[in-house]
Amino acid sequence: MVLPPADPATRRSTLLELLAERAYRHGSFTLASGRTSHHYVNCKPVSLSGLGLALLGSQLLELVEADAVAVAGLTLGADPLVSAVAMQAALEGRALDALIVRKEAKGHGTGAWLEGPLPPDGSRITVLEDVVTSGGSALRAVTQLREAGYVVDRVAAIVDRQEGGREAMAAANLDLRSLFLLEEVAGRSAALEGR
Repeated sequence: MVLPPADPATRRSTLLELLAERAYRHGSFTLASGRTSHHYVNCKPVSLSGLGLALLGSQLLELVEADAVAVAGLTLGADPLVSAVAMQAALEGRALDALIVRKEAKGHGTGAWLEGPLPPDGSRITVLEDVVTSGGSALRAVTQLREAGYVVDRVAAIVDRQEGGREAMAAANLDLRSLFLLEEVAGRSAALEGR
């Protein structure tokens, strides 16, 4: 599969197909939260592919606040996303840096939680996430960024599993935007498999 023309609808459809084929599985799974589910979504086979990065960079950039100076996310799932979005922004002539939020402070050197070109205090940052279930990973990133003095009001995700993440974000005064809902990805997967 190659990068389709720049038509947004075609690119969205291509990304949905990639997610349905490479990221989604139906069965019985234990999630990171400990809950069991019939749906499993691992976006890394898409977000770590060249085509996936190209599609995600442009589509996630559309969800980033216009006045954001950086995108950030919790390592590991968000690492390729923040890089893809920052690169796409540069290609479009927009200044937008990428930050990676560590899961724990660096054990040496400065003991930093954040990696990347740090913007001035009070700057607006949009958090990126691959899959939102309960919202825990994104909320960890938001907490670290807010404690560092940044303004974070939005989380942009590839897939919202529709399992409480939106409500958790709202409780933390966050606007959750997602490219797809779980039902869209699961539905496309079922259609591809003839289920």
